[in-house]
Order: sequence, then C-alpha cells, then structure tokens
Amino acid sequence: MAARPLHPDPLRASPEQAAKTRRQTARLPAPLPYAGQVGIFGRLQAANPHPVTELEYRDAFTLLVAVALSAQATDVSVNKATPALFDAAPTPQAMVALGVEGVTEHIRTIGLYRQKARNVVALSQRLIDDFGGRVPSSRAALMTLPGVGRGIPAQAVDTHIFRVGNRTLIAPGRDEAQVERAIEDNVPAEFQQNAHHWLILHGRYICQARRPRCPVCPITDLCPYEPKTLPG
Repeated sequence: MAARPLHPDPLRASPEQAAKTRRQTARLPAPLPYAGQVGIFGRLQAANPHPVTELEYRDAFTLLVAVALSAQATDVSVNKATPALFDAAPTPQAMVALGVEGVTEHIRTIGLYRQKARNVVALSQRLIDDFGGRVPSSRAALMTLPGVGRGIPAQAVDTHIFRVGNRTLIAPGRDEAQVERAIEDNVPAEFQQNAHHWLILHGRYICQARRPRCPVCPITDLCPYEPKTLPG
C-alpha cells in the first residue's frame, strides 16, 4: 500500500483548499509604524476620550453574561434580550435555578442561543463552585469560564476589530488571535486600555464592511486602505 503524502497535491486540491493554502502562506503586511499608530489613536482619543461598551449591564455578573452572549452577535441583539433575562436571573444562583431551558427562552433572538444558554448556566455554576458566586478579576480565571474563554482577553477581537485592524494595518492578522497579538504588540501603551472600544466603535459606525464611510472618517489620511469610498 502506497504511503499517503504528507502534504496534499495542490494540483488535486479543491478550489476552496487551494484558496485556504494561499491565504495561509501569503505574507502578512507589516503593521503600521509607531508614528502612524500614535497619529491614529490620538485622533480616535480626541474624538471619544472615554469610550465605553455598548452592551447594557447592571454589575460584573451581568456584564460577564452579556459578553458571553455577544460572541458572533451584535450588541443590539444582546441588549434586546438581556433586560428580561437579568430580571429573571440577576445572580449566578438565580441563573442556575432558571436552567438551560429557561435561559434559552430569553435569548432565542441571539445567534447560537442553545449553546450560549448552556454556557451561561455552566459559567454561573462555576462562579458558585470556584469563586464564591463572584466574578473573578484576573484574566486567567475569567478565561476558564465556559463560553468566555477568549471572549475576555486583553484585546478581544470581533469582526469589527478584525476588519479595522487589517484595513488600517494597525493590527494585521489572518485570524482573531493574530490580530489580538498584533494589537498588544504594536498599539502604544498609552492607548492600550481603550484600544478595543475605539476600534470596535470605529468599525461599527465608520469603517463598515460593505461601504466604509471614508469621507467622514477622522483618520482617512492616515489609513492605507484602498480603494477608499468616495463622497456621494
């Protein structure tokens, strides 16, 4: 029996496999130089000195649940579902008592709601069992919670941040982990604390996926993305 080749024959690869191989082997562009990073974040800071999350929450526990629910979902969809959920289950103990089916009924309008309901109940139980019913303050502890994982890294990367990071070259990367690392490595320290909020808001309202609003963008002259959207 002939030995199976270690690498697939590119001539026999499907178009999807070939495209994936090209993406994986293509060299990433260099991140924006330090001066460019300072210029961009300086303007984002001037426009919005104190950015905050648009997720609605009441305390550390409800913020944790909202973040877990927001994976691959919009803040708007999460904010529509969570008020009634938080009324019914404002604490980890109440969330566990509500159960997976009860949580599911509240979050059906959010993508991946079945898995997220299981995660929310499981993380609530973990808070009770391991942390005295309180939300831990360390990143390492937070990342052990079901459904949270990389949802609360130092620089959480969603679709908006992934898009802006690559378009502007603030943080180029082929996947979320690479973009997160690029933000941590390249964004000047004085902007690190709020970088996540500035980038997500910029992606949501200015650097939009289908038609970026380049004519009103505060960093358009510093951004290498081409072609830019023209006025009109």
